[in-house]
Amino acid sequence: MNQKILEINSNIKSYKEDIINHPLYENLKSIKDISILMEHHVYAVWDFMSLLKSLQYNLTCTSSPWKPVGDSKVRRLINSIVLEEESDVDMNGMPSSHFEMYLDAMKQCKANTNNIEKFISQVSSNYIPSVNKGVDDFLNTTFKVIDSGQSHKIAAAFTFGREDLIPDMFTAIVKEYNSKNNLSKFVYYLERHIELDGGEHGPLALQLISDLCGDDKIKWREVEETAIYCLIARKKLWDIVLSKLKR
Repeated sequence: MNQKILEINSNIKSYKEDIINHPLYENLKSIKDISILMEHHVYAVWDFMSLLKSLQYNLTCTSSPWKPVGDSKVRRLINSIVLEEESDVDMNGMPSSHFEMYLDAMKQCKANTNNIEKFISQVSSNYIPSVNKGVDDFLNTTFKVIDSGQSHKIAAAFTFGREDLIPDMFTAIVKEYNSKNNLSKFVYYLERHIELDGGEHGPLALQLISDLCGDDKIKWREVEETAIYCLIARKKLWDIVLSKLKR
């Protein structure tokens, strides 16, 4: 692994541990609690896709007439990730984006999907609807990075502090409450996403950052700063969810 990546992972370790060891998980005492988490976390699933598509827009040709844009190796990295994030297969073997899998999982366990569905119907390239302060702050962090137009920063937000931070403890809790099979779609989503992040997408995303930064010290510093910025935002989102549970 690139030495710079190793240094960044070391420097952001404490921020990642704040999320992995967050007290939120041990306060999940029922399916209703898991539903409350999902009603907030779904926006992180959605903005993950927004980060990915902004990378595809910046680094590949997404318009007609087509022409080769940028580095062919980078194009392949991006498009291979898009393939599975945007058109993976669900637990029934049907094509589905990970966001749509998540929405189906919410419906299966009777989580409220009205807010996210309304959000999706209203969102546009120049309008991000307000949800609540916690979610709004989280999304504002993401879209400040996207709006920078700087691919290395967007790749940092995409790569560090995303779904690979979901600890085994959380997956075990979800499985424990799946006795009536009303969380089976969520279990599938978690296992599938973690499998891809650990087995394929994680290494590809790290390679993408290495390719984008090269020997540019400023870009490497900005990657680390962006990673920390996004990790802090994720922890604050978890803090908000925890406060909802304790009410």
